[in-house]
Amino acid sequence: MLFTPYEIKETVDMFLRYKLDIRAITLGVSLLDCAAATGKETRSRIREKLLRVAGPLVPTGKQIELEYGIPIINKRVSVTPIALVASCDEDDYTPYARLLDEIARDLEIDFVGGFSALVQKGFSSGDTRLVDSIPGALASTERVCASVNVATTKSGINMDAVRRMGVVIKSTAEKTAARDGIGCAKLVVFCNAPEDNPFMAGAFHGPGEGESCLNVGVSGPGVVKAALEQHREASFDELAEIIKKTAFKITRMGELVGKEAARRLGVPFGILDLSLAPTPEVGDSVARILEEMGLEAAGTHGTTAALALLTDLVKKGGVMASARVGGFSGAFIPVSEDEGMAAAVRNGSLSLDKLEAMTSVCSVGLDMIALPGDVSAATLSAIIADEMAIGMVNGKTTAVRIIPVPGKKAGDWAEFGGLLGGAPVMAVNSAKSDAFIARGGRIPPPIHSFRN
Repeated sequence: MLFTPYEIKETVDMFLRYKLDIRAITLGVSLLDCAAATGKETRSRIREKLLRVAGPLVPTGKQIELEYGIPIINKRVSVTPIALVASCDEDDYTPYARLLDEIARDLEIDFVGGFSALVQKGFSSGDTRLVDSIPGALASTERVCASVNVATTKSGINMDAVRRMGVVIKSTAEKTAARDGIGCAKLVVFCNAPEDNPFMAGAFHGPGEGESCLNVGVSGPGVVKAALEQHREASFDELAEIIKKTAFKITRMGELVGKEAARRLGVPFGILDLSLAPTPEVGDSVARILEEMGLEAAGTHGTTAALALLTDLVKKGGVMASARVGGFSGAFIPVSEDEGMAAAVRNGSLSLDKLEAMTSVCSVGLDMIALPGDVSAATLSAIIADEMAIGMVNGKTTAVRIIPVPGKKAGDWAEFGGLLGGAPVMAVNSAKSDAFIARGGRIPPPIHSFRN
């Protein structure tokens, strides 16, 4: 195939000027065969398997970066939810998190996802142990990420789990208070969690997955924004085609890298998640794409419509380019990881309520949002419940990654560092939800979930 000089320049510009990258290659590894009668034996089997299977991941990623000239920002591993694997002879599952952290450090893996539990219909004894272990586990590790799925469209919302997660988030923040509650940045509460997600902190290797696979997360907000800059007078029909074609090009590049990495690792290629995942760097922002469509600032009237357009066309372009599109695929709106979102919060155009409305059309949910440190556990649970309801009723994945920052109030700045960035602390509604959360039980699934 011959390429024109324009196509070559366009590709070079994507990488050098518009920050296109492979956000993550994530090796999913099943640990179901590692379960044993004792925690000591289970962890020994986990160590042996991960060192054997995941050992080549980082060298392979680095080699592909050098050969193809394509940045791969993170090399990650996701494992079977630990609640399904850990032995019940121990009450505290923190040693599993420490083991995963140690292996990740030794193999130079950026993050390990899968300190997780699936509790949408109730808690097993292993689920209870894992959830109770989350604050200590995240406070004593650097690279381990946790997630808990508390709702699905088919099962409804486990409000007992929602109530408990408010307490867990509050405790995790307090245990990592010296770093602005950063432990909560590694914890996600899900509705309809995908089992093939390559993005942290919510990645885990679902029980329906095979022995292992290689999933890829591609990002490119800067590329989409650059494409729109050249068509500022275009109609929405024309914008739709521009976004779709740009997403197509990005997806093809991601599939190339994913299949090559899978081939070299000797594992199946899983899915390609084309999600516009921003970073704190200027020029790598989803908010700036929305503003390029004609909004003065993200959060103003019209923002939800603009985000709906963006998310849908990214998905359509990706599906045209690959039969392996999965995970989330669309647009992420994390406040601390998107300099445009953070700026919109600071100038007053973007509120927590508006972010919640936007999650009805984006790919995930309330993500990397700093809240006042004195917010109650019940209020945190109520925020989670609202977001779970959006996911349950709309049959989509929603998630909550919120950080009550100890000692800080609305308007203060919280800094998390690296790709996690920093964000203004956002105000919450002062009216209490304590009695609502205290009811417990389960919110039933919507009527349209009964399809057979």
